[in-house]
Amino acid sequence: MSNNDYVKYMTQRIVKYMDTPKDERKKSKVERGHEEVTVSNKWFGVLPFAFRLLIQKRKH
Repeated sequence: MSNNDYVKYMTQRIVKYMDTPKDERKKSKVERGHEEVTVSNKWFGVLPFAFRLLIQKRKH
């Protein structure tokens, strides 16, 4: 990604953020805070999830 592409991307993100009403921004922030994250994923990333899928796949 070149510098121009990055600046363009960041400008689009900032403009989109500024165009959304303050109420919607607060609501989306609260919704992101309520997402449940399992402890194993929080501390160890995707590896526990991948192992769990592998084990389930072998059982079937």
